[in-house]
Amino acid sequence: MNPPTQISSRQEMIELLNEDLAREFQAIIAYVVYSQTLKGAEYSNIAEELAVHAGEELSHALQIAKQIDYFNGTPTTTPKEVKISEKPAEMLKFDLENETETIRNYRARIRQAEAMGEYGLSEVLRKIIAQEQEHFMDLADALGIDNPVIPQEG
Repeated sequence: MNPPTQISSRQEMIELLNEDLAREFQAIIAYVVYSQTLKGAEYSNIAEELAVHAGEELSHALQIAKQIDYFNGTPTTTPKEVKISEKPAEMLKFDLENETETIRNYRARIRQAEAMGEYGLSEVLRKIIAQEQEHFMDLADALGIDNPVIPQEG
């Protein structure tokens, strides 16, 4: 789902940030599970890195929840669906897809925040997106592929 470029209210920002928070919860769960279930010597390094990613995603979730509270909203408690597979490469592809969606949405959210004059939110999101891009690169590297281009929302 492509995020809207312009938003019209603080309530709409709360709703979009709650979608982002649900995606962060999804990432936490996925990284915890995948880091402990990836099997095979070729995956040991990325499994360790995924455990680190889980902690970073928790930090992102806390920061997003704080921003939702700043807008006088209530943070969601429901994660987006977590995909599971028996195949390690498939799990990593699921993560890469999720990071792609997260980066695309945070890019839009930064523009939306700035259009609203919410520069504090924009700065929080810029720090988060830098880590999300590191996760993206780690996953692409583990899959043995070049970093895919993340298209802008349409």
